Order: sequence, then C-alpha cells, then structure tokens
Amino acid sequence: HELASLFQAIGFGDTLELTELVRNDNDDDDGKEGTTTESITEDEFTCNMPGVPVDSTNLVLRALELMRSKTGVQKYFKANLIKQVPAQAGLGGGSANAATAMWAANTLMGNPATLEQMIEWSGELGSDITFFLSRGTAFCTGRGEIMTPIEPPLPTGTKLCIVKPDIGLSTPSVFKALDYDELSDLNADEVLLPAFLNANGVENVPSEYYINDLEPPAFRCVPELGELKKSLQKVTGFKHVMMSGSGTSIFCIGEPEDKEAFMKEFGETEDLQVFFSEFIGREEGEWFRRPE
Repeated sequence: HELASLFQAIGFGDTLELTELVRNDNDDDDGKEGTTTESITEDEFTCNMPGVPVDSTNLVLRALELMRSKTGVQKYFKANLIKQVPAQAGLGGGSANAATAMWAANTLMGNPATLEQMIEWSGELGSDITFFLSRGTAFCTGRGEIMTPIEPPLPTGTKLCIVKPDIGLSTPSVFKALDYDELSDLNADEVLLPAFLNANGVENVPSEYYINDLEPPAFRCVPELGELKKSLQKVTGFKHVMMSGSGTSIFCIGEPEDKEAFMKEFGETEDLQVFFSEFIGREEGEWFRRPE
C-alpha cells in the first residue's frame, strides 16, 4: 500500500535505558581472580510491561543487531525498556523504541554511522522507524519509509490529547477492510501538505484537510471507535479530532476548556486511557527530550 502521511513527534513515549555490557576479566566464574577469554555475545533486555516480547523478535534487540551488522562494531548492550505507550495504538511506540536503540547504540559505539546511513538502514526493520530519525516533523511516502524531513519542524508546544480505548486493532485487519472507492482524492503533495505547513499552527488548518483514509475501515472493524470520535468532537476546546494511523488512538488538537468535566466523562472510564501531551522536536545532534 502506498501511503502519504504527515508525521509529528509528541512528548509522550517510552523510555529506553541502554548501557554497554563490559565483561570484568578479573573475575572468573567461581568468583576467584583470574583471566578469561570468554566474551559477551548477546544483549540483555528487560521490560516493565508484561506481554512485550523479550527475545530476538523485539524491535529494540533487532535494532541493536542491525547496528552491529552494518557498522562492524561488536558491542553488546543491556537494554531496559520502560513502556508507557499502549500497544496497537497507532502511535508508533515500537518504531520509536527501535530508532532510539539505533541512535543510542551508535553513540555508545563512538558514532561509526552517519544519520543518513541510519535512516537508510532503518527501513530494513520497519516502515515507521525512519520517521523517528527526523527532527520531529516529516512527510512520509511509500510504505512510510521514504522520509522527507520538514525543516524547520512544526512549532513545538502545540497541545493535544490522546484518548486510547482498551480495544486493539491490527494494521492488517484495517487494510483488509479498506474500500479504495472511499479514499480521498485531494492531492497530498500539492494541497494537504502545504495546508499544514502554511497555516501558522495546525489548529488553524481547515477541518476538511484533516484526513485519515484508515478511519472508515477502522470504524467498520470497531464501530465504538467512530462513536468515540463523535463524542470527542463535541468537547469544547478541541479544534480537530482524528484517529492516529491505523488506530485505535484518537488524537485531539487543543485542550478541553473544562478539564474536570472532560476527565469525568473520559478519563474515569474503565475502558479508556487519556494522555495529555504536546508537539516536540529535537536539536541537531541530540535525541528527543520530554517537555519540561
């Protein structure tokens, strides 16, 4: 499937702690001093969220192996992933972790790879990982792996709210339900992208340009998602409401005027999670930081 998507980084994500594994040759296996030629041959990985795979299928471990393979630097790492982003949310949590692992490993290796090389290599792991190597805003085409960085990125600090139902939705099931006759006929390069870049703030972009062609099939798969979007559109203070990616998160540009009433209706519901965040970017040569 050919995609055309405007991606934006937000200050809501997981935390990846990465340290180089170094064997202490002064201690052998029985605790006595000595020397050994045994070397470290695998990474160590832990995660706070049950159900996250901790074997070689995990994107963090695959990213570390990719960096070793491409650079020839045989360093191994201890990785601890502190998950906050829900799974099957359409927020790119796994892809962001893989990009972070590549960046951190490259730093600990002594920067053997250029940013351009990592961008090229990242496509071997998955479509969305390339975006997280941008400075925070990018126009992605192809499967999502062809990235055109937006320079400068969209202004940081734009407030938004993410509402995530507990129900998950796999990307393949959404594409399977896609009706090609429903796709927008607006030109992404000539109409949609300029509308966002020239609007002096995404909150000022006309609503008809907020398009996600995956909403109709996702709403067919999970009708409650469509109902949730309609409910969020009625909240005073939200300028735009749209599903993120293939779902199931709904993002709302702006802030609710009556936050207490909003949290009572949505935040205290058992099957919904609510997160408040904002647009972020990163400086050249630095990684993303959480907003102050």
